[in-house]
Amino acid sequence: MLISFILLLISLLVVIKSANLAIRYSTHLAESFNLPKYIIGFAVVAVISILPETFIAVTAAIEKIPAFGLGTLFGSNVADMTLVFALVVFVSGRRLKIESRLIKNRFLHIGTLAVPIILGLNGYYSRVDGILLILAGAFFYYIILQKNIYVAKIDREKFKLKNLLFLLLSMGGLLLGSHFTVRYGVDFAHGLKVNPILIGMLVVGLGTTLPELFFSIRAAKHHHDDLALGDILGTVVADATIVVGIMALISPFAFNMRIIYITGLFMLLAVFLLFYFMKSDRVLSRKEAIFLFFFYLIFVLTEFLFNK
Repeated sequence: MLISFILLLISLLVVIKSANLAIRYSTHLAESFNLPKYIIGFAVVAVISILPETFIAVTAAIEKIPAFGLGTLFGSNVADMTLVFALVVFVSGRRLKIESRLIKNRFLHIGTLAVPIILGLNGYYSRVDGILLILAGAFFYYIILQKNIYVAKIDREKFKLKNLLFLLLSMGGLLLGSHFTVRYGVDFAHGLKVNPILIGMLVVGLGTTLPELFFSIRAAKHHHDDLALGDILGTVVADATIVVGIMALISPFAFNMRIIYITGLFMLLAVFLLFYFMKSDRVLSRKEAIFLFFFYLIFVLTEFLFNK
């Protein structure tokens, strides 16, 4: 059991380090195309940030344990919208400013996150459900980005081939680390005699949030709040729709309804709570961050209670 835990941690470290490198080099590439910071945060960095969860979820689907991947995705989403936002506020030492366009799109965020919950009420995701989830995610991104259509113009002085090479290598590291994360995560759960889904939600799911956490903290410290917010919220929606949809397309699967009624419910409550705080004074304050932190602790305790 101890060996499985150590190997799980090593695998997660490979995933986290590879994701951080992927974010760094993809950001350099995006900057060489002179993309606006909001686009870099919401689209480019968010897409790279979901790679850890995506590779882990797809690996779980291929290895016929899709519930492990689903638990990882929903668990990481709860952590992103509560614990990660709280830590960004704490570490940056200031309130996060909320742009008006983010508030205007709050119902789109909430509605899109409700789609996987509604489709999963029967405890099964079919290939049709997978297509609907991918379309929901694509529609969300279209609505968000349609007013930010930007014709990229390459800056040959900024563009460096090594950034592309290192991005591809880091994605290879993500793929390898994800495979072993699933393998040793399940082994560790069996050693503890607990539900593997619990390990996916609270250990692996929390670990996969670290890339967006580190990026968002750096962005907030440099007063690029739009980058920090765009990265996290873009990651959450993509995880819940596109990644779950890909899993269902690869292999339709049934799962324990607790994932929907407990983890899914916490995910929806988290997004409601987050946007309520954002809308109040158009900032995310330290007091509100503390509340989000305790909300995550309640989530963890609830999962332990119902997944013994």
